[in-house]
Amino acid sequence: MVLGKDIAIIKGNIAFTPSFGQLNIAENSFVVIQGKKVKGIYRALPAEYRNIPVTDYQDALIIPGFVDLHFHAPQFANRGLGFDLELLPWLENYTFPEEAKFQDVTYAQAVYKKVVSALWQWGTTRVVFFGTIHKAATAKLMELLATAGLGGYVGKVNMDRNSPGILMETTGQSLLDTEMFIKETIGRYELVKPIITPRFVPTCSPELMSGIARLAMQYNLPVQSHLSENTGEIAWVRELHPECQNYASVYDQFGLFGKQPTVMAHCIYNDDAELALMAKNRVYVAHCPYSNSNLASGIAPVRKCIEQGIPVGLGSDVAGGHEVAMSRVMSMAIEVSKLKWLASGKKEKFLTIPEALYLATKGGGSFFGKVGSFEAGYDFDALVIDDSSLEVAASNRYSVEDRLSRFIYIGDHHNIIARYVAGKKIEKPQF
Repeated sequence: MVLGKDIAIIKGNIAFTPSFGQLNIAENSFVVIQGKKVKGIYRALPAEYRNIPVTDYQDALIIPGFVDLHFHAPQFANRGLGFDLELLPWLENYTFPEEAKFQDVTYAQAVYKKVVSALWQWGTTRVVFFGTIHKAATAKLMELLATAGLGGYVGKVNMDRNSPGILMETTGQSLLDTEMFIKETIGRYELVKPIITPRFVPTCSPELMSGIARLAMQYNLPVQSHLSENTGEIAWVRELHPECQNYASVYDQFGLFGKQPTVMAHCIYNDDAELALMAKNRVYVAHCPYSNSNLASGIAPVRKCIEQGIPVGLGSDVAGGHEVAMSRVMSMAIEVSKLKWLASGKKEKFLTIPEALYLATKGGGSFFGKVGSFEAGYDFDALVIDDSSLEVAASNRYSVEDRLSRFIYIGDHHNIIARYVAGKKIEKPQF
């Protein structure tokens, strides 16, 4: 290999979190990328790289790309609607009628173009999507995400009980369509893959859950669903499965709780036995603070999960969450953690900026492998942030950490001037 043939170098003020709460800053430094991967970060370039062109972003911030672990793509049009309701009536009155429209692939394509464009705009470089039960529409979502150059998992949803007739599958048809969807998409794109997606326990029969678990193992696919979001939901699961100790054990008995990489959204009310099982099985939590507030669900015990060894990332949970911007999800996560701190008698420490950045990058990114950090060997997913518009006066200079905090709280997509995914600069999608 000729040195430089697949080497790229960019320069700026680099910030990332190799561990929860640890913020590494390399001011006015170089990151060397070899192919898709980070080769290293240098204050001064080693001699072997000095003849390679450098993309100099000067005083800009360079941080890892944002990762959204939980996003309902078909609910995009419902953002901001129905927040006077709790989860179950909200699903019935708003979510299910909207998702039924995705039988029409033309409608689905129009919505999904806007979804993918919004992800690019706000700096989400990897995402875990729920689609709908509709195989063709969900395949179109994968196509658009891949065309935009973003990375993700996309799930065809499974629902064969306790659902409106227009969204009700038979068990056999759900399994058939899911396997066809997998076969048609599993090898089609480099950075976009299918994921097994039972909506949640109340809408999936034991036969269906057993069947999709077999597909997950057969095709070596990850799993996503919901867990312990709402007290009414938990009571319903208990009625449906009195034989099980708790909500998590329902998934576990069917092989959908960590046998394959698994992410569960919300996890607000898990008991100690569930938390222990999640830690043992390395089941991820997608913490969705906007949705949990909008639907009056509660506040997830994020720090308790992390202290017990459970991997945690952040999710927008569109449309329960009304924000696509992961920077704003980060700030909301910090804000609700302060309410949790107060409710605990100031015992459960609230989240900090470095901790929230970790959750939005490496915390969620690890679900994809070596993603979400600038450590050597990690995929180079990055955002370049020009925060000069946030300055109040030229004489008032902020540290890199303070600049990062100001971008998270008061910046917006206009401050993101470049996006990279797996070493490649990603331009605005031309849909």
